[in-house]
Amino acid sequence: MSKTKLEFVCRECGVTHPQWAGQCLECQAWNTLEEVVISRDNASKPEILQDLPPSKVQKLSDIRSESKARLTTGLSELDRTLGGGLVDGSVVLIGGDPGIGKSTLILQAMAVINKEHTALYVSGEESAQQVSDRAVRLGIKEDVLLLNETHLEKIIKLAKEIKPKVIVIDSIQTMVTDGSTSAPGSVTQVRDCAAQLTQYAKQTNTILLMIGHVTKGGALAGPRILEHMVDCVLYFEGDAGGRYRIIRAVKNRFGAVNEISVFAMSETGLKQVENPSAIFLSNQSTPLPGSMVMVTREATRPLMIELQALVDQSSGNPKRVSVGLDQNRLALQLAILHKHGGIATFDQDVFMNVVGGVKVSETASDLVVMLTIMSSLRNKVIPKDWIAFGEVGLTGEVRPVYNASERLAEAQKHGFKIAIIPKANTPKKPIKGLKVVPVEYLYQALQYMSENT
Repeated sequence: MSKTKLEFVCRECGVTHPQWAGQCLECQAWNTLEEVVISRDNASKPEILQDLPPSKVQKLSDIRSESKARLTTGLSELDRTLGGGLVDGSVVLIGGDPGIGKSTLILQAMAVINKEHTALYVSGEESAQQVSDRAVRLGIKEDVLLLNETHLEKIIKLAKEIKPKVIVIDSIQTMVTDGSTSAPGSVTQVRDCAAQLTQYAKQTNTILLMIGHVTKGGALAGPRILEHMVDCVLYFEGDAGGRYRIIRAVKNRFGAVNEISVFAMSETGLKQVENPSAIFLSNQSTPLPGSMVMVTREATRPLMIELQALVDQSSGNPKRVSVGLDQNRLALQLAILHKHGGIATFDQDVFMNVVGGVKVSETASDLVVMLTIMSSLRNKVIPKDWIAFGEVGLTGEVRPVYNASERLAEAQKHGFKIAIIPKANTPKKPIKGLKVVPVEYLYQALQYMSENT
């Protein structure tokens, strides 16, 4: 009889423990240990990678820098998020909620790539007929190679024969390898399958795209080490029932992180939104209190977004709710507003929202948040052609932000007339059609708003 052994693997960091515990001793995460049964007879690794090109040691000075052209996906928005396109030998992990459009987007990209290069689509979740029906609905006429298989050794053996330029794994949680005896989708199966696929991609210079499931919290399912193995991690954001999808790069070894691309879901697939600022701005002809536009930065792209505030009389303990903004920073902003602006909200419920489902993490939103709160509290309407940005310190000073000139240029392009900005970000030359109002302290911005609204 084969000897078996029980181990407990942390799904966050992948560290094994001899016995179960409530907390991982390595990453300190709670309730993340999963039981894994190991068979000693089957614990040896499969020899599917033995005939790949041998590894060799090289001197760093002998390696020449080559600027190879990237492989375009046919979707300029997706190429922007990837840093300009797909790099040979790169491994990209794509995560998102069920039904948000991961498989649809990748199938659209494979149809374009397959015109000049061989693309292999491996589906472990859907049948060949289901993938074919989706292709017909999307109007894809290219003969993309399709493989309906979950056994990793068979997939790599077939890939060696046809030598595709791009391989898609849909999804990594459905893959099974003989090197692990645990159940499909478990920590060890996902880790071992991803490791062998990554090794194959690196040694054969093949582009690998892996689709991954997400947990209820929105994080990629499986061990956290999975994100460390790959070169690029893309996350789908947005409501699966809504129209718009945002793809954000949270890790990218070949481009900028936090770069985003915006798509609109339609009956014929995902359509690119080349001017995403337009979908995040309100189309109301009459502006209302508690609303103002700011220019944020998403990696290399300036983005116009609308912030909304609702301040209402509290009936008990005052509530502080923010959607798309940092909850703790909102409490900080309210304290600064009271101390240096004379506006008290200790008996008011304060609700903040970023229109369009975008998440704003930069401190340049401080000034806009405070102006919208004052607008809602005093029932003052901020004109729709006003914008603002700036970080507000604990002493009430308005601090400069980076890339101010690009932010102002984006505002001028969209027809805004007045920009309230930090004094240190004042442009050296006047901007045609845009009046710049530099402020050094918070009370100056509040005073300007009171006098002109």
